[in-house]
Amino acid sequence: MSRAAGPATAAALVAWNNAVLPALRLSSRGRATSGTLVALGATAAGLARGLHRDELGLGNVRSGLAWGSAAAAVPVVGYVGALAMPSLHSRFTVPDEVRHDFAEWVSAHIPFGTVVTEELLFRGVLTALTDRAFPPAAATAVRATAFGLWHVHPAHVAGDSVVGTVAFTAAASILFDRLRAVSGSVLAPALLHLAVNVGGALLLRRIRVVTGPVEVPLPPV
Repeated sequence: MSRAAGPATAAALVAWNNAVLPALRLSSRGRATSGTLVALGATAAGLARGLHRDELGLGNVRSGLAWGSAAAAVPVVGYVGALAMPSLHSRFTVPDEVRHDFAEWVSAHIPFGTVVTEELLFRGVLTALTDRAFPPAAATAVRATAFGLWHVHPAHVAGDSVVGTVAFTAAASILFDRLRAVSGSVLAPALLHLAVNVGGALLLRRIRVVTGPVEVPLPPV
């Protein structure tokens, strides 16, 4: 593959999430499904074009599980601690209404539409392509920039700070990349990503039940 494949793929991912997908006007279920299919298709295409399983982070499952479980325990413990301290509840944004599809959202949309989609695309395909083309620091910068920009439209729709969201998710990309590198598996960042997103959603749902809605944003990843 050419050196340009990495930046071209990064640009395509940003365009997909900020222009193509919104233009399709799909339901939440449709967006989750389409994202998962795109990620699986891109991974299959990478394998077909000569990317190795280990380059895509599809191997080293045992290592990925060990590193990912240890990393995921950190936000889980933090969420449990926050829930146990009512004085902290006012620091989180609690939605005025519970999503009608909340159970499906936390059990399918987040795990597949967000975590599987983003980890296969960014820590899988894009990592393989950029690691082949650039020195480590430059490859990390390309992925962090793309992952941050991937969240521009979602932040706009949610009414969150676009600059703040891009900065936060770019920083998260660097952390996820590090987990991917030390474990050799996309499973490690995926488990942390899952714990942050699903754990955060469950925390806010529980706080709403206990105290009702209050406001301060929980940044998306």
